[in-house]
Amino acid sequence: AILGPPEVNITSCPNCINVTIKLPASHFRDKGKLLSLVDIYEELDYDITLKSVDGEHKRPRQKTTEEVFSAVIEELYPGRNYCVSVAVTASLNKHSVPSPWKCVTAASGARRGYHEAAVAGAVCVSLIIAAVLKCVHAAGFILPKISLPQSLV
Repeated sequence: AILGPPEVNITSCPNCINVTIKLPASHFRDKGKLLSLVDIYEELDYDITLKSVDGEHKRPRQKTTEEVFSAVIEELYPGRNYCVSVAVTASLNKHSVPSPWKCVTAASGARRGYHEAAVAGAVCVSLIIAAVLKCVHAAGFILPKISLPQSLV
């Protein structure tokens, strides 16, 4: 039996890409139930090949015991396009078909949205401080109202 191709999806993260892998279906049945590759082999190996302008790089082989799992490829150049292909093998079965190439551009480290969040945070903190000062002032701790002598009232 030939294993594969697995289902692969990739998304970008800061200076990295997140690869989600779904093992290929098996064609083996037990009492009418379709068995997964994990049911059959218990542990599978997967190889991720990364392709960019620098060429192709095969990542170190990893193991999985899950049907759907993810791997993060880090320390990538932001704004550069990367393509990924994944092949799945088992200790008893080295015949595999790799997934088709999927491509994505790695995001830069300074994600948009962080700046807006920082500004919103600063505004909230300022409002809280202003509200606290207002309450403290109203309670008379700061600049207590000068009480006039009884004769002037």
